[in-house]
Amino acid sequence: MEFFTTIQEAFEKTFIRQNRYMFFVDGLKNTLKIALLATLIGILLGILIAVIKVLHKQTGGKLKILNAIAEIYTTVIRGTPIVVQLLIFYNIIFRTSQNAVMIGVLTFGVNSGAYVAEIIRAGIMAVDIGQTEAGRSLGLNQFQTMLYIVLPQALKNVLPALGNEFIAVLKETSVIGYVGVVDLTRAAERVMSSTAEVYFPYISIALVYLAMVYGLSALLHKMERRLARSDRS
Repeated sequence: MEFFTTIQEAFEKTFIRQNRYMFFVDGLKNTLKIALLATLIGILLGILIAVIKVLHKQTGGKLKILNAIAEIYTTVIRGTPIVVQLLIFYNIIFRTSQNAVMIGVLTFGVNSGAYVAEIIRAGIMAVDIGQTEAGRSLGLNQFQTMLYIVLPQALKNVLPALGNEFIAVLKETSVIGYVGVVDLTRAAERVMSSTAEVYFPYISIALVYLAMVYGLSALLHKMERRLARSDRS
């Protein structure tokens, strides 16, 4: 009985007393908001970078400056840790800003864009070359063919991969506490520091992350099967 009494006491201290469960609720809201907005920014940036790289190659190197910028961007972002990028954005680039949440969104969005760019580029390259030739035969220029014919098909092909990118960003947001944002991980740290309880705060957020990732992975699996059926039909 003493064991169960201890468990009950720890649970109440972690979640019930002083409405500490609200720390986790607010942390979950921030985690989801940052992950969703950052992924959207990453997709937009990734599309832009991928299109620049592909068009540079297709036009025989006419987009040298833009392609060089794109290459530097992807090299720097993929070659440095996300925590370092977050601290640079917070302490240097946006030093005067007080909105740590939006700084986090921008940081994770810029980071995601470098990885999404390769996903989109692979999707574009997987589209049959005949689609590009058909667009050119209709009088569309290189950019119009990419925008109206190739890119929509490429995005459909890489939807599951983009979903996996969202899952990756969702887990990466656990370091946003470095700049003072109360996400799930930071919420657990606050509760732990005020209650001296370790097990319930950290195990709880681990289970929340696991549930979100498992649920999203199941949805992506269903999406892949539907896309495969639509391609065959």
